[in-house]
Amino acid sequence: MQGPTKEGQQPIPQAWREPLREVVRAFAEGDYGLSRGVAGVDPVPASKAKQFGEYVVDYGETLVELPEETWATSVMQWIGPHWEFWVDLWTAEEGRSDMVLAGHVVETADTYRFTLHLVYVP
Repeated sequence: MQGPTKEGQQPIPQAWREPLREVVRAFAEGDYGLSRGVAGVDPVPASKAKQFGEYVVDYGETLVELPEETWATSVMQWIGPHWEFWVDLWTAEEGRSDMVLAGHVVETADTYRFTLHLVYVP
């Protein structure tokens, strides 16, 4: 399997979009720990799930599923042995918000593995 190029900031690859949509769908439903699981995404520790939830609540708006427009501004970049990604999050009140979901992706023999790091305003 050939992954994205390793030069500079780039759009989120098509192959990564559905798992990331599923993550944000779970978050929008209040499941920050991904209790149902998302294929290819590492489990979220309880302490990190709590942080994600608190950050979204503190932001004060209603997180919604990712619209197609998010891929126009969300990016990834090769950093060492993995890709880092930043996905713009959307809310019911303002559309594209200032919040992003950040994490990294490693390529395995036949797929990608996602680890979630932060929900924050950069």
